[in-house]
This record gives sequence, structure tokens and C-alpha cells, in this order.
Amino acid sequence: MSRDLPVIVDQHEPEASTPVRSRDATNTRELLLQAARRRFAYDGYAATTVRDIAADAGVNVALINRYFASKEGLFEACLARAAEDLGSPDAGAVTLDDVLQVMITQVAALPNGEQPLQLLLLLRSSGDERADRIRRNTLQSFAERMAEVAGWRATDAGGEDLILRAQIMLATGLGIVLLRSSSGMEPLTSATGQQLGTPLGEVLTTLLSSSPPGRRR
Repeated sequence: MSRDLPVIVDQHEPEASTPVRSRDATNTRELLLQAARRRFAYDGYAATTVRDIAADAGVNVALINRYFASKEGLFEACLARAAEDLGSPDAGAVTLDDVLQVMITQVAALPNGEQPLQLLLLLRSSGDERADRIRRNTLQSFAERMAEVAGWRATDAGGEDLILRAQIMLATGLGIVLLRSSSGMEPLTSATGQQLGTPLGEVLTTLLSSSPPGRRR
């Protein structure tokens, strides 16, 4: 059963046939992304309908096809945004400390806030083969980029150990967000960012700063 979520009202575009100015189109796309992210994160892909999303966003359902081509396209856009908001680290542009700070910021956010929704979305299996492939590839790609920041290269012998460490790092963050959002377990659920940051930082630094077997010099 779909959950009733707060309606996001778009004052700019009540009809799908109305010419859309660039500013209004951008605003409407953002409203749809916000509404879809909430629905997909809480209800899952299969249980969410495009009508649910359009109603939450306060726009005509036809606009989903206009901007995203389909429900699948909207889900893919939500996953892409999740990856962007995680930081999409590029080995040539950021340091390991930057990646760690992004992860700490995301998982330490309030359980009912927008940032945890990005991570919860990545945990949701859709039941749709293509959508699940997109989700899996998003997770794999982000783990690989984290590993690259820590020194991994695809051509390295024995590089799988560092990929595994990056995946464990990602799983740690996702697990914290899931428990904070659903379990009510204390003191984890109500811990502040500062309280979470130190121990989480120690775990993540240990995982990606230590030289894995086969890479020690």
C-alpha cells in the first residue's frame, strides 16, 4: 500500500500542455525528483506509480514522460542524483579525506531528512531487471571511485582487496542510514553528526587508508 507523503505543490505549471519556460521546467523537474526519491525510498520501485509521484509533486502526470520518458527513466535520474549527492569522487579531483567527509555528512544527517533518502534509495530493489541493474551499477561505480581515491587502479594485480574495502565502507554507511531510519535503536538513531563522525571516520579511515595485502611495500 502506498504511503501518504507530503504534497509538493508546483505553482508554475498546472497543465501539461502549457508552454514551459526554462526556469519552470527546471523547477518542475526538481519537484518530480524530490517526490520520486521519497516514494522510491519508502515504498519501493514496484509499489510506486507515476500518478503517486505526480500527485506528491503537484503536477500533471504527463510531465513525467516529458522530462524523464518513463517511470524507469525517473528512477534512473534519482539514482544519478544519489550518486552526485554522495560526491561522485574523482581520483584526480579529491582526496580520501574529502570522500570520508562526504560519507560522514550523508550518514550523520537527520534520519528524516533528504540526505538519508539518497542512500535509502540505493538499498531498494525494484523488481525491475533494468532498474535494479542501474542501481547495482551505481553502487559499484561509486565503490570503484572511492577505491581509486585510495589508490586502486583497474590494472593493479590484487586490486580486488581494495575494491572490497571500498564496498565494505559503502555498506557501513548504508547500514547506519537504514538503522537510523527504521529501527529506533538508541543511541544510534538520535546521535548527532559529531557523535557519529568520530567513530565512523575511524572505521572508514581504517578501511581505505590501510594498505591491503599484496599492496604493502
